[in-house]
Amino acid sequence: MTSVFDKALYPPCPQDFNLAAHVLASADRLPDKIALAVVKPTGAQRWSYARLKQSILGCATGLLESGLNPGDRLLMRLGNTVEFPVAYLAAISVGIIPIPTSSQLSRPEVQVLIDMTDPAAVLHDGITACPTTVPVIPTTDMSDWYSLPPAMMAYGDPDRLAYIIFTSGTSGKPRAVCHAHRAIWARGMMMEGWYGLTEADRIMHAGAFNWTYTLGTGLLDPWTKGATALIPAQGVDHAQIPLLLKRHEATIFAAAPGVYRHILKSGSLDLPKLRHGLSAGEKLPAAIREAWKSTTGRRVFEAFGMSECSTFISSAPDLPDCAPESLGWPQPGRRIAILTDDGPAPIGMPGIIAVHKSDPGLMLGYLDQPEETASRYQDDWFLTGDMGEMTHSNDILYHGRADDMMNAGGFRVSPLEVEAALMQHPDIQDVGVTDVEIKADTRIIAAYYVADAKIDSDTLTQFASDHLARYKQPRLFHRIASLPRNANNKLLRRALPDQLSL
Repeated sequence: MTSVFDKALYPPCPQDFNLAAHVLASADRLPDKIALAVVKPTGAQRWSYARLKQSILGCATGLLESGLNPGDRLLMRLGNTVEFPVAYLAAISVGIIPIPTSSQLSRPEVQVLIDMTDPAAVLHDGITACPTTVPVIPTTDMSDWYSLPPAMMAYGDPDRLAYIIFTSGTSGKPRAVCHAHRAIWARGMMMEGWYGLTEADRIMHAGAFNWTYTLGTGLLDPWTKGATALIPAQGVDHAQIPLLLKRHEATIFAAAPGVYRHILKSGSLDLPKLRHGLSAGEKLPAAIREAWKSTTGRRVFEAFGMSECSTFISSAPDLPDCAPESLGWPQPGRRIAILTDDGPAPIGMPGIIAVHKSDPGLMLGYLDQPEETASRYQDDWFLTGDMGEMTHSNDILYHGRADDMMNAGGFRVSPLEVEAALMQHPDIQDVGVTDVEIKADTRIIAAYYVADAKIDSDTLTQFASDHLARYKQPRLFHRIASLPRNANNKLLRRALPDQLSL
């Protein structure tokens, strides 16, 4: 048997389609229901579905009246505020192409993105770093736009460009990922194969409005389903989230693994309404998943995806617990394979995780980079750059990024396996592993750990020896203050050697 999952294809996207219209389809049926609550310990700002739709379509009118035209690109420089999703959907509703960006970027970094995408204007909150090389539309205008006559939504081919997001990929250089309107249609497979999302749910996402994980899982998907989205207000810290989950009766909680780790440090968690948690952004350590389950009595379901295709492999409420090294199963309707240079790998053989080109959630391509786009395909399969292995039960065991794989004495070693073993040490709070060159043509495994105090190297060496094969054991141990992570909390293993030991 070969490592190909190709069962029960998802229904095709309607031919006359608009992403924003699809998201807001429940608004006319549920006008008075709360679509969004921005929550903090002292209260909440609430938006009904009727208010949300009116604000979005009024904002769309405002964007058009400001001089933008369908097809124009709009770079978004906004912080963690509700204006972000409103402006995002407003632009898409009338055919303007929004380009979300991280609020943490510096002015020179933003200029690089402007040079890449040539936007007609920048929507700016007046706070985030922003060059003045293109016309600026201030977000202070938006409150006046909300009451404008609603714009007419622009329908058309679901394959046409809807929005652009950025990914650094394996090179560390930003790439502009172009997505079609059909991308939102594909997320229906996530609702069934990961969330177990219903109209009755109240889903809280711990991320900021301007993170694509929050935008999709925390906002667009619950709105598409007619559920209620709960987002912590700017300034709320992780220690306050359990209170907000309980007070606002959240039934689903979504966050990156690091957030679960921080919340667990707060002690006992009383979450009577919570059905389960969701995790994405990076591999969820088994220790965190088990600690959350033992503390709350609720499971956490993990998903794997990427900027080019969102998530497409996951565990789910109606599936059994997966093995610690497993990502879960291909979502029903997906076409997934594990590829070697010769094509689909035999079951049980590692290779590159790949998505079929027919997947409605797959990107259109990298902006103005046809050769780079083509290089990501092998025949009809898009190569994710992540290593995996399909079992006889079709779940996918994760072996890490292909470029993160370590070479120790000629053996290929996944850093995830070594990190999972070291995290069992009672004094290690966090750990990242990579290989380092100590002399020409000689590389060894080094572990960078976070702990309250330095741990004797001989003790760690013995611990590694008890848990790992010799060729997988770190030869160097460095205590550091914190692991280097990007704006989305992903571990930057390439930056580990630059960290100073304590």
